[in-house]
Amino acid sequence: MTLLLTNAILVDPDTGTEARGAVRIAGDTITEVIPEVDGERHEIIRAREVIDCGGRYLAPGIVDIGVKVCEPGERHKESFRTAGRAAAAGGVTTMVTRPDTKPAIDNPEALEFVTRRAREVAPVRVLPMAALTKGREGKEMVEIGFLKDAGAVAFTDCDKVVENTKVLSRALTYARSLGALVIAHPQEPVLSKGAAMTSGKFASLRGLPAVSPMAERMGLERDLALVEMTGARYHADNLSAATSLPALERAKAAGLDVTAGVSIHHLTLNELDVGDYRTFFKVKPPLRAETDRQAMVEALAAGVIDVISSMHTPQDEESKRLPFEEAASGAVALETLLPAALRLWHAGDIDMPTLFRALSLNPSKRLGLETGRIAPGAPADLILFDPNAPYVLDRYKLRSKSKNTPFDEQRMQGRVLKTIVGGSVVFDRESETC
Repeated sequence: MTLLLTNAILVDPDTGTEARGAVRIAGDTITEVIPEVDGERHEIIRAREVIDCGGRYLAPGIVDIGVKVCEPGERHKESFRTAGRAAAAGGVTTMVTRPDTKPAIDNPEALEFVTRRAREVAPVRVLPMAALTKGREGKEMVEIGFLKDAGAVAFTDCDKVVENTKVLSRALTYARSLGALVIAHPQEPVLSKGAAMTSGKFASLRGLPAVSPMAERMGLERDLALVEMTGARYHADNLSAATSLPALERAKAAGLDVTAGVSIHHLTLNELDVGDYRTFFKVKPPLRAETDRQAMVEALAAGVIDVISSMHTPQDEESKRLPFEEAASGAVALETLLPAALRLWHAGDIDMPTLFRALSLNPSKRLGLETGRIAPGAPADLILFDPNAPYVLDRYKLRSKSKNTPFDEQRMQGRVLKTIVGGSVVFDRESETC
């Protein structure tokens, strides 16, 4: 079947352009990009189905690295079905899922289980990551080769830092020999243990245990030294502190195969949002000072930070209705990723192609995917959205099972209207089908 999307503003992060035009899809592939000057009337005749985009933005679907789906073990928090529906409604066409489940995804059998479950019930693409060490305990590396053959796109112990440097160096060396990507969450684990906020006056006034942003830099410096020694492919999943950026820039300038990401929460929120111990704002690493947030935005615009991710981490009500120090870390963000990111565009901090370079193109490149572009031959994974549509977020209307969002009751701007995966519409806001 041929599908034609007309009267759209096409956002192509690969060329860094946004221009009016139309896109033709045949099967699951983009076959033609038609500039506005060609006109629509000559092209509509050749299409079986036509969608008038009404002058809204059409962009590559979001590729979200670091989504936690709680199967197996904690299905009451999030399942592949609910996460997939939330992703489709949020414009995420590819979820790259984390292995920090119960039990961890550290063997081919567990990986096969999540792959099969995702294929059965999720309306979007799901690419699983596997643990880097067995049980995420940092003692013995997993069978990287077997897991890579079984479909693991990357290897990570998530927020459990591998403290044993020898174990990590061996894992990086082995990953290098197989061309596998290692994803880390840089923190100095001893300093970070038990911390609920970033150290400073605000944390002292609240009487909460805190950690210096230097802990992130220390963890990153160690990792980068090991990457230099082993030559491994490395991605830091969630940098948040300005003090980490010089080390990242030096590593890139030295030609190391290194990229870095930042979560949407660290781009749009700061430590003051914690307010009166609001646990929905407890994330890992903790929210930073406003100067750190601004530094992350500037690094993103400059290309030092490569990827924006949701770091979607569902937590049930019981784990959040606790004193701030004891509450679980994490926030859901599949449906709020795009409208929150559009705050940067509305503020004039970043243009639309650069924003989608971080949301779609760069994560696609890092994982070796063909997505992230609007060009002939690219997969037909697209989102149609209105960046100016205003609404007040009601967390109870989120499609995720867990409702722990820091954006509850906040005024948001930007809504996904349609999500297309492999040439098929998997979400349509007008009919609210997903």
